[in-house]
Amino acid sequence: MATELTSTTITNILEAVPGIKTVLRSPAADAMVNLTRAAAGVGPFEVKDARELMRFAFRRGLINNEEHDQVLADVEGAVQARQDRLAARKTARDDKRRVPPKRKAAAAKKPRPRVVHVPKKAKAAPKKVKRPLHKKVAKPAPRKPKKPAAKKRR
Repeated sequence: MATELTSTTITNILEAVPGIKTVLRSPAADAMVNLTRAAAGVGPFEVKDARELMRFAFRRGLINNEEHDQVLADVEGAVQARQDRLAARKTARDDKRRVPPKRKAAAAKKPRPRVVHVPKKAKAAPKKVKRPLHKKVAKPAPRKPKKPAAKKRR
């Protein structure tokens, strides 16, 4: 006689046996979770997750074989290009650390003269000139309107 497992019973079993969740969980679900984390920038991107998700979509008939191959080629090419850029940056950084900066020969031979700072005498503050608060401004005289020029007769 078969017994029926309820959701509560399954939850209790999953809590009781450590690690059983990872065994029972589908690889496609793991790939989706990992790729979502990578897209959000909170986890690393793994090509194996992209392969698993593409395999899942192909098996379910969601994409055809050509699209499956094309997407995987694009992903693997982008990952390889990223690794190449990181390696080039690392070698450039290491080369920069190994080579000490060169000094000019003339500057290295001559010692720099010692500069002594002498405080200058303080100058007296200039006296303020008192100005009236309100200055009277003369208004210009009103202008007379110009008369129109007289017409010339022939």
